[in-house]
Amino acid sequence: MSDSDNQQAEELQPQVPDAYHLEYYSEGGVLRPEFVERVEQAVTEHDANMLIALINPLHESDLGELLAAIDPETRTNLVELAGNDFDFSALTEVDESIRLEVVNSLPNAKVAEALDELDSDDVVFILEDMEEEDREEILEQMPFAESLRLRRSLEYPEETAGRRMQTEFVAVPPFWTIGQALDYLRDAKDLPDRFHEIFVVSPQFKLLGSMDLDRFLTAKRDQNIDEIQKETQHPIRADMDQEEAAQVFEKYDLLSAAVIDESNRLVGVMTIDDVVDVIHQEVEEDIKRLVGVGDEEISDNVIEAAKSRFTWLLINLATSIMASFVIGMFDATIDEMVALAILMPIVASMGGNAGTQTMTVTVRALATRDIDIYNAGRVISREINIGILNGVVFAIIIGPIAAVWFGSWGLGLIISAAMIINMISAAAAGIFIPLLLDKLDIDPAIASSVFVTTVTDIIGFAAFLGLSAWWLGVV
Repeated sequence: MSDSDNQQAEELQPQVPDAYHLEYYSEGGVLRPEFVERVEQAVTEHDANMLIALINPLHESDLGELLAAIDPETRTNLVELAGNDFDFSALTEVDESIRLEVVNSLPNAKVAEALDELDSDDVVFILEDMEEEDREEILEQMPFAESLRLRRSLEYPEETAGRRMQTEFVAVPPFWTIGQALDYLRDAKDLPDRFHEIFVVSPQFKLLGSMDLDRFLTAKRDQNIDEIQKETQHPIRADMDQEEAAQVFEKYDLLSAAVIDESNRLVGVMTIDDVVDVIHQEVEEDIKRLVGVGDEEISDNVIEAAKSRFTWLLINLATSIMASFVIGMFDATIDEMVALAILMPIVASMGGNAGTQTMTVTVRALATRDIDIYNAGRVISREINIGILNGVVFAIIIGPIAAVWFGSWGLGLIISAAMIINMISAAAAGIFIPLLLDKLDIDPAIASSVFVTTVTDIIGFAAFLGLSAWWLGVV
């Protein structure tokens, strides 16, 4: 090719500053504003060549971050302008609302064509949140075998291993030789992009064992597979909760695990990248549930976010009224000594915070199964003793402060005693309420917070005001 031809070819290529190819992120780990602005400019100007040159080097997670950084209209225009160069796997890296916004803006035929290029677990993740009518239309336009596998995965309950598994895997019969298996792998056209082990199955596809790749690749060609296969490590039932499956991976340091149905037939494989996503999702859900925000996502609009928080705020209002009734029972006592109204919030606040600490530790321990019948008594004793110790320490701190503040050592002794009582009750509520809810098959992450706060408020107010009423009656 001549120099003039080379120059002409270079001129036809989209001209993108090198900085955009080399650095997308600032030192703080945030997409550079100038990069986001350049992408938005390319979309606004309908410059497809420039847009593709900018987003093609991005990893799917980086592209997902870019989608979240731009406004909704630009987002949908970006996907349409990029066409077949848009990596749909990026939709697994964004919030549900953004994901649905993108797929709903495209024809179902286009979505079906794009999803056919993805791994089955990513396709299920995208399809499961869509309207059933759109999902069915997309599945009908996909190849029959792929559609059948996806429908089977979608039939499993949400947040189970069956929903998170990848249906592309490598399986061979036990009577093959290593050489036959190698030839099969070289010729097969539908292998997964990545795999860590090869599964051994019967003619009925029942799981018999597996082979790690290092053992498989170092074996002799004439060896039979059943000579080197090993018993499959900790296969996972397809109907197992995804959090339990993640705990199996964590406990046994797995990179991948076979997923089987109720008949012990191999139906898929879970890999460590899926499990990392599951762990992140479960931790995020637990944190949100502890403060009563439900399934709210940062991309939700104001109305959706307010609706997700309303229920537990309403319950909290009801429990706060209960605490107010307790205060109302001692209105004469408060009228007689105004200092009580000033000091009341201290007792309730300290108890509430202490109860939340214990509750958080307990809920997380239940989620990770660190509490069981063997150590429950020891954990309960530990938390109660922590409550006693903290109660005594803070009683020693607040008692003299209250005595000097209001010139009454009697009042100092009362708030000290109330502090000890409430800190002990906070510890008890923080551990017993989540344990009781878990025993009743109620998610402790959802319901514990309101009830623990109510207990600490009521006991704190009752102890402080009750002791004060007794003391005022004596003096």
